Amino acid sequence: MRTVDLIQRKRDGGELAPEEIEFLVEGYTSGDIPDYQMSAFLMAVFFSGMSDREVSRLTECMLRSGDTVDLSAIAGVKVDKHSTGGVGDKTSFIAAPLAAAAGVVVPMMSGRALGHTGGTLDKLEAIPGFRTNLTAEEFTTQLAELGLCFIGQTDRLAPADRKLYALRDVTATVESIPLISSSIMSKKLAEGVDALVLDVKVGSGAFMKKQVDARRLAQTMVGIGRRMDKKVQALITDMNQPLGYAVGNALEIMEASQTLQNAGPADLTKLSIELAARMIFLGKKSATLEEARHMAEHHLVDGSGYKKFKQVVAAQGGNPQALDKFELLPNATGMREVASPRAGYVSSINAADIGTASNMIGAGRDKKEDAIDPAVGIILEVKTGEKVDAGSVLCRLYYTKEDRVEEAAGMVEDAFRISSQKPEERELILEVVG
Repeated sequence: MRTVDLIQRKRDGGELAPEEIEFLVEGYTSGDIPDYQMSAFLMAVFFSGMSDREVSRLTECMLRSGDTVDLSAIAGVKVDKHSTGGVGDKTSFIAAPLAAAAGVVVPMMSGRALGHTGGTLDKLEAIPGFRTNLTAEEFTTQLAELGLCFIGQTDRLAPADRKLYALRDVTATVESIPLISSSIMSKKLAEGVDALVLDVKVGSGAFMKKQVDARRLAQTMVGIGRRMDKKVQALITDMNQPLGYAVGNALEIMEASQTLQNAGPADLTKLSIELAARMIFLGKKSATLEEARHMAEHHLVDGSGYKKFKQVVAAQGGNPQALDKFELLPNATGMREVASPRAGYVSSINAADIGTASNMIGAGRDKKEDAIDPAVGIILEVKTGEKVDAGSVLCRLYYTKEDRVEEAAGMVEDAFRISSQKPEERELILEVVG
């Protein structure tokens, strides 16, 4: 078969046979199919979509493109959590330690920055010395000892997804339900989990702009999990403004640390506890979801979740003192304030523009080989619904290079909408799927 024929059929809305999808995945992973042809195929999928059968086969092929982790020797239900990507989303560093403190085994395989959203691995690597490139043996040993480990994709775990993930980021094909679903689920199934909690974002700062699309994405992933005999629950959550106040790698680690010490923003705390509760419930550490919520709150208030995170940081080569002494984290050298042009209420904050502006000053990537500056980012001073005076500070940009600061500041100022009327309060957790 010829790659160009498969691209053409998918471009025209046709369905590919299981062996044809296997041909594409194996060919691209081995290097026989070049980037330019796979880019064309991804764009064809973006516009034409995929059937449930195609998505399941794509997931299976990416899963089987490399090794899988066998965690059966570790006692207990293995539960992971995954977010589809948002601006300021650092819930993994809060929910996972809270669940692990409750006795759940949490293997966290995470990704890097994609589009305008940050990456869990990039944020963790802002902690001096922190290693995410662990061997399979180190991964399983730490899980057995601490019940929590953060790991990046190794070359042998879902390598097809690793290549496709980087390619999607630079070919404007990120926001595709079949591609997002198969990417997430292939990674999660490769790491040997029994259950999975998904945080599916919707809104201006998410890849899914409409709730109906977010629901379809959640249903697709829950369906893949069910067909693979895994328990999957998905929360659909609002991403029409950044989560918390901090956007940027080291800045988000600081805010996660504050939240684990029960001094974090209300929205970040609420969502993290709900995600942790679902993990605890699926991990069979509680009889009911309500009991699981109480357990998550308890491990936040008593500091055991924070202690767990510090243990994990130390075990993976990081300096746990950096979670208390923020001067040990990378710090920016410049700061630029963005002020409100008028008095009124913050009626909306375009999260995508905040994420893009943060990337402009170095917090994310334009090209897959770009380096990230862990020190830079944006701190919001206000959230939607708050009253502001003319000239009051809306947010602060922290930077180390002045190249695009003015451009980023202009984008950030445009991201804030100030109106005379206080907006209606939005729900953070919109619905549950699965």
